[in-house]
Amino acid sequence: MVGHLRALLRPRQAPRLRFPNWRKTEAGQSLVEFAMVLPIFLLLLFALVDFGRGFYTWMIITNAAREGARAGAVQMDAAGIDTKIRDSYCNSYPSDCSLDPARMFVLTDGVQDDRGKEVKVTISYDFEFVTPIGGILRIVSGGSLDAPTITASSSMRLE
Repeated sequence: MVGHLRALLRPRQAPRLRFPNWRKTEAGQSLVEFAMVLPIFLLLLFALVDFGRGFYTWMIITNAAREGARAGAVQMDAAGIDTKIRDSYCNSYPSDCSLDPARMFVLTDGVQDDRGKEVKVTISYDFEFVTPIGGILRIVSGGSLDAPTITASSSMRLE
């Protein structure tokens, strides 16, 4: 009975934790560091993807303007120039186009003019972001930055 009494009078010990060395290790540090770096990594990845798409679009638009100017330089009419431009970025219209023809605007100047004068083809394309970087740019800029309009121009002398 005295033993039981001593056990009752003994101060209670704190309950043992399941993970006694949890605070002494650095087990959660990598998770916290990953959570801090992940948004920056994703932002860079989104920017890289859309920059690559924008550069590709610029190259396609520049080539299409050059093809249109060359077609105009050999005295092709406006409909022929439009066909040549469309053929430069589409394999079979409208199903296999690398760009959306509805967002492309073509402006021609000096078509079928006198020989020696200049024919000029200007193409504008309303680029659209595919990653969330566009929304992030709008939030950061307060709505003043939007998707860019990519423009290319080419001119050649009429033959």
